[in-house]
Amino acid sequence: MPYVIAGHCLDVMDTSCTEECPVDCIYEGERKLYINPKECIDCGACEPVCPVEAISQDRRVADDMEEHIEDNRRFFTEVLEGREEPLGAPGGSHKTGPVGVDTPMVKDL
Repeated sequence: MPYVIAGHCLDVMDTSCTEECPVDCIYEGERKLYINPKECIDCGACEPVCPVEAISQDRRVADDMEEHIEDNRRFFTEVLEGREEPLGAPGGSHKTGPVGVDTPMVKDL
């Protein structure tokens, strides 16, 4: 998983990163944004525009935010509340629109 959005994004929802992403791989939950690990091309365009410094490569995520690495993956691979199947890799967030739900971990924070 090249890039991850960690907990600093929680309830901020600044979408300037989505505008910079050349492959449209940043998806919108209810309280947080998530990077699709199957669609991200590891370009890093999103990282410098994040106003809360929530985006980093998975191997550079702060120790106290490591749980967000796996949780970011879960957003796409597990069935989220109110959905019938995992989101998977639908080919871009603009095509999908806001998902409007978060992983159980984020929902409970």
